[in-house]
Amino acid sequence: MDYAYPWSALIASYKFGEQHGWADFFAGLLAQSPGVPDLMAGLEPGDWVIPLPLSAERLQLRGFNQAWALCTALARQTGTRAGTDARLLLRVRHTRPQSQLKRKDRLANVKGAFQVDPLRTAALQGRRVVLVDDVMTSGASIYTAAQALRDAGAAHITAVVLARTAPT
Repeated sequence: MDYAYPWSALIASYKFGEQHGWADFFAGLLAQSPGVPDLMAGLEPGDWVIPLPLSAERLQLRGFNQAWALCTALARQTGTRAGTDARLLLRVRHTRPQSQLKRKDRLANVKGAFQVDPLRTAALQGRRVVLVDDVMTSGASIYTAAQALRDAGAAHITAVVLARTAPT
């Protein structure tokens, strides 16, 4: 969906207003999006559905990772056979919020911010991964996270997001 009114207000309330209960509703919408049911049904045991991670500082500030709540609700609602794990992909560097930056500065902001847990790279070898996030603006965070997964040996990476801002 477009990240515009009324969705932007609802997602902001979910993300920043401690409205954790919206995760199931939003996952239901995502599960009905074109291509998502087939994508999730095609995952095998050993494949992964993982959230875009938050830095420790941002997680402490918010109290929860909205992408993790969305990810687990999506996996549950679609009955996927893939695993979910919030600690497979790590955010190893705190960055400024992407929303505070101009489009051209976003990729540099998240460069080196994501890393696969070094003790778990074998779990990704040759596997399919679905990255889950709530909002995509420039795609820089998803691109950087996908690169870390690819470097760790994931064979195929797809991202699903609840909302997308209009390109500027």
